Amino acid sequence: MPELWIRFRWPDGRAATCYSPSTVVRAYFAPGATYQVAEFVALSRTALTFASERVRLKFGVPCSRARSEIARIEDEAARQGDGLVTIDSLETTPLPKGQAR
Repeated sequence: MPELWIRFRWPDGRAATCYSPSTVVRAYFAPGATYQVAEFVALSRTALTFASERVRLKFGVPCSRARSEIARIEDEAARQGDGLVTIDSLETTPLPKGQAR
């Protein structure tokens, strides 16, 4: 199953990366798009849950990493408050070793 990394910036300008076990998240996010924090959280939850379900259908178990990504996004969003999240890119290659998530 093709993986995808969502590279984005929180309202405070900090760059972040989110792993998806499926490219289905392309239906939810577009490079250059901006989302209010609450909208970004809701879209992330929907997209990553759907991606995890695709894994479950193919392999018999959901993707635990996608669930972890949802929790990480929700935790950081609570610290961010209001503002815009900007999608920088959707990539099929992971970050080089040592770069922050």
